[in-house]
Amino acid sequence: MTAPLTPHDPPPPHEDPAEGRPPVHGQPAGDSSVPNPSGYPQHPEPPSGHSGDAGHSEYSEPGPELRAELVQASVVAIAVAVSGVLLGLLWLWLAPKVPLVSDGTAVYLKNSEGEDAIGADGVFTLLGLAFGAVSALIVFLLFRHGGIALVIGLAIGGVLASVIAWRLGLWLGPTSDVVAHAKEAGKGVTFDGPLKLGAKGALLAWSVAAMVIHLALTGLFGPRDPEPALPPVASPEAR
Repeated sequence: MTAPLTPHDPPPPHEDPAEGRPPVHGQPAGDSSVPNPSGYPQHPEPPSGHSGDAGHSEYSEPGPELRAELVQASVVAIAVAVSGVLLGLLWLWLAPKVPLVSDGTAVYLKNSEGEDAIGADGVFTLLGLAFGAVSALIVFLLFRHGGIALVIGLAIGGVLASVIAWRLGLWLGPTSDVVAHAKEAGKGVTFDGPLKLGAKGALLAWSVAAMVIHLALTGLFGPRDPEPALPPVASPEAR
């Protein structure tokens, strides 16, 4: 006779009931750790040292075109400022002289009704406007693409050039010590008064003229973007 079939022994109570189950998707076989309760695999953490903003770091620095415009604007500002020496020499040469005379006790204008005292302001303003127009034309011919950086370079260079011209004219002109000059000239002898710039707004003439002329030239003769092509019109026969 054969022995009766005996049922399999139940698993011991300390045995993990998860053993013998198929591995969860994303969990390696043989790993007895508890799977994600949601049933979906856990995504690994990104490696340290790689932040989410790494893709935006390349845009923090200016591009090559912007750097080129800044370099050009700096060169323009320096060249315009240096040319202020020529403006100062021309102002000293063309500005009307202010004749003074001393009677031994005080100094007076020889021609009290003359306009020589304000003539220096007018000459400086006209020269600044002329220099501003010429500098704008030269910059436009050299850099036809325009750009706000070049306009700012012209404006800054114009102010620096005007200040240099003003101080140079005062330095090379007659001394500002009128009393000492009158004693040196003698009683009743006419001498030239110091060169002065009464209207300080004339220092902006170069910059204003340069910006206006450069913007006008760019608007009239500067490069323009190509116009978009119009869609073809369907013929009546195609309808």
